[in-house]
Amino acid sequence: MDQRLTALAIMQDAPVIPVIVLHNVAHAVPMAQALVAGGIRVLEVTLRTPQGLASIEAIARAVPEAIVGAGTVRSAADARAAANAGARFAVSPGYTGALGQACQGLQLPLLPGVATSGEIMAAQDDGFDELKFFPAVQAGGTAMLKAWQGPFGDVRFCPTGGVSPDNAAQFLALSNVVCVGGSWLVPAHALEQGDWQRITALAREAKALGTA
Repeated sequence: MDQRLTALAIMQDAPVIPVIVLHNVAHAVPMAQALVAGGIRVLEVTLRTPQGLASIEAIARAVPEAIVGAGTVRSAADARAAANAGARFAVSPGYTGALGQACQGLQLPLLPGVATSGEIMAAQDDGFDELKFFPAVQAGGTAMLKAWQGPFGDVRFCPTGGVSPDNAAQFLALSNVVCVGGSWLVPAHALEQGDWQRITALAREAKALGTA
């Protein structure tokens, strides 16, 4: 993948982007290595914990084959901090013009979160056509995405929120879905126990969704 990433290229790299919540920076590098070993190299490390930025920095330095990004980016300050830590893309739970402008200024690819038609239009007005549908299941799931295929046929989505191995294939079968986001690839108990083989196995299963 080229050094200059695009949101679409990030979405196309694998069928699942893992949504990762880390409470211990020491877990970051072995976890990233385990995911990459399973064929998943685009990693969304959320800023939901105080350890998020340091974890992104650790992965960016020690696992160059990973494409690490920041999730739960909600402000221009979050975007700057993420870029400074080495994040190569950003994912947000919602969208504001200020956040979009900040990411464009940083040349940081952004997957903005949307849940309504108005939010899609606002993001498109600012040049964003690759969007995160969040919270996907709670906001209408596959039925909503099918309804959007008509008026927003030029938009590509990454549904996140309530997506699991049980329903991921249903989302991925839709023409306007490029990938999904999910937390199941990095279970909390696997992190706590240092069960990196489990994470690699889950990554392999997720990678295979693209060929199912």
